[in-house]
Amino acid sequence: MYNFNGKLSENSPVVMGILNVTEDSFYDGGRYVTEKDVLRRAEQILTESGDIIDIGAMSTRPDAMEIPESVEADRIVKTVEAVRAHFPESVLSIDTYRASVAKAAVEAGADMINDISGGTFDPDMIPTIGQLQVPYCLMHTSAKPSVMQQHTEYKDILANMLQFFGRQLEKLHAHHVHDIIIDPGFGFGKTLEQNYFLMKNLHVFQELGYPILVGISRKSMIYKLLDTTPDQALNGTTVLNTVALMKGADILRVHDVKEAVEVRKIVALL
Repeated sequence: MYNFNGKLSENSPVVMGILNVTEDSFYDGGRYVTEKDVLRRAEQILTESGDIIDIGAMSTRPDAMEIPESVEADRIVKTVEAVRAHFPESVLSIDTYRASVAKAAVEAGADMINDISGGTFDPDMIPTIGQLQVPYCLMHTSAKPSVMQQHTEYKDILANMLQFFGRQLEKLHAHHVHDIIIDPGFGFGKTLEQNYFLMKNLHVFQELGYPILVGISRKSMIYKLLDTTPDQALNGTTVLNTVALMKGADILRVHDVKEAVEVRKIVALL
């Protein structure tokens, strides 16, 4: 695991806290719009022992629509600058699939890029990461959020995903990018049953030789299965985060940092 100049432990799983500065995220949309709210959320993540703050300015939930690139970039840069000014030692990840936003964010002080498209939505993303030389989270999805749940048919989902990662890793290596994190993309172009199949077989992705990020926090694979709502999906999230760590996850991307840190402490003793 990357230590970001000594800021992260190289040995224990990492907890990434979500900071959405958008109004239409499926769980916390609209909660962190003002700078005061943003800084309050950043402080909460850090106080609860979160290791990374993952900042997103455009919703990527199923059926979500795109916002203008300039709007996303403006939100991201303002958030990075504010958080960096108040919490200079924090590790900041940027949730974007646009190369121009990634570049602006890193220039403003961000540490890494978390791309839900794995470099497939913007042809400039991988070359840009090569130029920026920052850690890159490579996620699998089947299509853009607005239509991804219409593309869930795979002849062999594990084989398909491993082939996808192989192709994208080759492209990244060609641009001298080697600080890479793998994300199976739970909920992105997958049915409920496929999500649980991937969780059951999470260890397979260790064969790629890179850290694995799991982001299942309060997602529909939990609340639809349990016939509840995102607000009531914390218990299910904690269960799946526990399973993920026991199956080899290196990073947990979560809304509820305190609970994820407790999972990490318990699993470390098993």
